[in-house]
Amino acid sequence: MDAPSLNQTPLNSVHRRAGGRMVDFGGWDMPVQYPLGTVEEHMRTRTHAGLFDVSHMGEFEVRGPGAIPFINRLCSNDVTKLVDGQAHYSALTTPRGTVVDDLLVYRFNSEHLLLVVNASTTGKDWDWIKSHHADEDVKLTNRSPDFCQLALQGPDALGILQQLTATPLEEIKYYHFREGEVDGVPAIISRTGYTGEDGFEVYAASDKAEQLWERILETGKHDTPQGVTPCGLAARNTLRLEAAMALYGHEIDEETTLLEANLGWITKLNKGYFTGREALAKQKEEGIRRKLVGFEVTERGIARDGQDVYVNGAQVGQVTSGSPAPYLKKNIGLAYVPVEFASAGQEIQIDVRGRKVGAQIVATPFYKRERAAK
Repeated sequence: MDAPSLNQTPLNSVHRRAGGRMVDFGGWDMPVQYPLGTVEEHMRTRTHAGLFDVSHMGEFEVRGPGAIPFINRLCSNDVTKLVDGQAHYSALTTPRGTVVDDLLVYRFNSEHLLLVVNASTTGKDWDWIKSHHADEDVKLTNRSPDFCQLALQGPDALGILQQLTATPLEEIKYYHFREGEVDGVPAIISRTGYTGEDGFEVYAASDKAEQLWERILETGKHDTPQGVTPCGLAARNTLRLEAAMALYGHEIDEETTLLEANLGWITKLNKGYFTGREALAKQKEEGIRRKLVGFEVTERGIARDGQDVYVNGAQVGQVTSGSPAPYLKKNIGLAYVPVEFASAGQEIQIDVRGRKVGAQIVATPFYKRERAAK
């Protein structure tokens, strides 16, 4: 019996022609890196611009008079606070206050929202949302196959993308978006990203993916000598880790609550009922017992996902994400530890292949970009 074939984004053949090393990522055939290598892709994004194919992400459209009340009931953040043309980060929560998935919620108007969810959980999320539809007047549409999504990230991103659109990008605030055209293609232009850098995510019809990808790369090469480079999943991961952004299946899942994951800022307990509110309110009142922390390795060694964390010889937690940080030139990671060991400066050890390697808990994010003075 043949193994099921992997899902492909509209740019699959482009990645292969460009020498992308393809891997199975949650059932998707995706480039993990290009010939330049992960470190160079990471550094180019931090210093110039990197282009990422994130067309594997899922998109759900919610329309109708009940759109905002319905999504507000399922998500932790307060959708009623959004204005037209604004997005926010949120989470679908279980009755226990744990995470079905993290997502972006885009508000086009009071009766039109777009939810952007993780690729590997798109099917699960769609089933979850549909199963919780009560009597709200909404129409739900899984638009995932209709969209491509390209993320142009880095300090040169605005200058490169502006050459391809009449939409005044400087006017788009962080976590806001406009509908416009990019290289003549109707698009949603969103000032969002998953790298810790300024940048944009462009949503357009899936059959326009190759045109937009090639035009952005071509424009970037003319814009600066360094140009824009295509980037794979590995650089996306090291960039988000330096910025201490959660990855579903690592820092957050259906066994971790938002409060444990330092996501209290997207947990609006005062907005009224939402799934998991009661459990989260109780946990906040009683206090969490474990907490997600960042750490730097202080001895020779690299912490990796899944390795055990020790304090005074006792195993107290586990690394959720660990990697060298190319820009910071350190070995860093995220881990859950009991709250009594969660303060910056706490000495810990990581079991790296049977060897206890010293590390120290530090404040996060590890990296924060400098913002231009206004």
